[in-house]
Amino acid sequence: MQEEYRTVARAGVHETEVNRSRFLCALAPAATEQEAQDFIASVRKEHAGATHNCWAYVIGADAGVQKASDDGEPGGTAGAPMLQMLLRREMRYVVAVVTRYYGGVKLGAGGLIRAYGGAVGEALDALPVRTRRRFRLATVTVDHQRAGKVHNDLHATGRDVREVAYGEAVTLEIGLPEAEVDAFRAWLADATAGTAGFELGGEAYGDA
Repeated sequence: MQEEYRTVARAGVHETEVNRSRFLCALAPAATEQEAQDFIASVRKEHAGATHNCWAYVIGADAGVQKASDDGEPGGTAGAPMLQMLLRREMRYVVAVVTRYYGGVKLGAGGLIRAYGGAVGEALDALPVRTRRRFRLATVTVDHQRAGKVHNDLHATGRDVREVAYGEAVTLEIGLPEAEVDAFRAWLADATAGTAGFELGGEAYGDA
C-alpha cells in the first residue's frame, strides 16, 4: 500500500475563462468508480446545455483505476490532460468534470490541452486538499478501571481513536503509523501494568 495520498476535502467548483469560453471544473472525492460515475452524471444533468462535459477520475491509493473522456473534443485534448494533472498532483480517490461553454473562438489542440489541464490545476489550488496516511489498525482491550485514563492519554497524544465499545472490558480500535507500533505496545504495557490486551489488525488510511 502507498504510504499516503492526497484527495480533495469536499466537492466544489472553480470557473476560468479562456478566449471567451467558460470552463467550470467540478471536483469531488470518490471512494469508488460508481461514486465517480454518479458525480459525472449529476454534473452532466446540471449542465445539459453545455458544449462539452469532459471528465477524469483516479480511484485507488495506488492509482489503480484511471479513466477519462474527451466528450466530443478532439481526441486527447481534454480528458487526458485532466487526468495527467490529477496524477501530477498525486491526487487519488478523486473525480474531475470540466464543463465547457463555447465562446466562439477556437482554441486549437494545444490551447484545449492547456485549458482543460489548467482548469483542473486551478481548481485544485482553489479547493481544500487533504493528505491521507497509511495506518495499522489495532485493538486495545482494557478493564473499566483503567479505560478512562487510557482513552484520555490516547486523545492527549493525538492518537486516532476510531471506535470504542463497552462490554465486560473496554475495547478501543485505534490507528497507528507502522513505525510506532512497537513503541506504542511498550507504552500501553507500562500505562496499564501489563493488563491491557493489544492486537494488530489490517491497514487503513486516515487523515495525516
